[in-house]
Amino acid sequence: MNHDEIRQQLQRFLGAQLGHHNFVISVLRKIGVGRSRQNWMFELSPSLGDGDGDGPESLILRRDPDGGLVDTDRAIEFKVLQALTTSSLRTPPLPRWLDATGEWMGRPSLIMRSEPGTCDYGLLNGGLPLEERLKYAVLLCGLLHEVHIADWREIGLSDVFDDPGTNAALHQLHTWIDILRRDQLEPFPEVEYAIRWLDERAPICERTVLVHGDFKPGNVLVHDGEISALLDWELAHLGDPLEDLGWVTQPMRGREHLIADHWEREDLIAEYERLSMRPVDPHALAWWQTFSTFKTAVMQVTGLRAFLEERSDEPYRPTRRVLGTLLRQTGARED
Repeated sequence: MNHDEIRQQLQRFLGAQLGHHNFVISVLRKIGVGRSRQNWMFELSPSLGDGDGDGPESLILRRDPDGGLVDTDRAIEFKVLQALTTSSLRTPPLPRWLDATGEWMGRPSLIMRSEPGTCDYGLLNGGLPLEERLKYAVLLCGLLHEVHIADWREIGLSDVFDDPGTNAALHQLHTWIDILRRDQLEPFPEVEYAIRWLDERAPICERTVLVHGDFKPGNVLVHDGEISALLDWELAHLGDPLEDLGWVTQPMRGREHLIADHWEREDLIAEYERLSMRPVDPHALAWWQTFSTFKTAVMQVTGLRAFLEERSDEPYRPTRRVLGTLLRQTGARED
C-alpha cells in the first residue's frame, strides 16, 4: 500500500467518521514503530476537523499488514486502549477511530493519538550514559508493575477478555500451540519436546492481572527523560503477572532489558518484588521464561508461513539460537 492510496483511504474514512470533508491531512509518513503492524503518522487539521482548535492533531494509523509474526485483532486492541484511558495507567495512547473490518482502510485499522517521544529498541544498551540507562531500566520495571496493578475489573476489561484464573499458564500455552499448529510447515522436534515439558510443569496462577504480552523498550516512547507512552497493546490479555516478567527476563531478551554488570536479571526481579511487595516464585518464573522462548519460536513459524504465502517480505524461521535456548531451558541436552 503506497502513500497516495493510504491518503485516499484516510480521506474517505475520516470523512465518514466526522460527517464532512472540511479537514486537511498533512505530513503523512510511514514510521518504523511496531514490527507487526503498518504504522502511519499524520496530522489532522482540528480547526476544520475534529480537534480542540489549538492546532493540528497528531495521529497514528495502525493498519494490519497482509502478513506478520502473529495475527491480532484491531477491534480488541481498540477496546483495550479505550478501557485504559479510564485507568490509573499514565501512558496508553488515546484511541480515536476504528475500522474493524477494513471496510475503509482495506485492512482492519485503528487511529490513535500520537504521543510525544522517540522509540529506541536499544534504550538500555545504546549510546546513553550508564546513569541514564540505569534510570530507564528502573522506570521500565516501574511501568511494568503499573500495568499489573491496573484495576482491570473497574475499567471494564472483563467485558473484553476472559479471566483464565489459576489456569493462566495452560491457557496461554494452548493458545500458542493452536497458532503453531495452524501455521507450521515442517516439524521442529525441539519445539515438540518443549511443549511436553511445559504442559507437564505449568504453574498455578496466584492472581489475575492485565498482561501486556510484548513489554520491551521498543514499545515505549521516551520524552524529556521520562516514558511518555506504552505502545502496541495488540497481545494484551488477562493472565499471570509472571508472564510479562518471564518475557523480559528470558535469555533471548537480555540485551533489551538488562545492562551487563549493572542491571542483571536478579536486579530486575528484586526491583519488581520491591514494587509489588510480593516474592517471585523462581520455579514459576523459570516456566514463563521457557514459555517466552517457545512463543518466540512460534512467532517465527508464523512469519515463515506469511513469507512463503507472499504476505510478508521478510523470511522467518525458528533459528538455531532460539531452538538451542529452548532446549537448555528445559534441561535437555543440545545435539
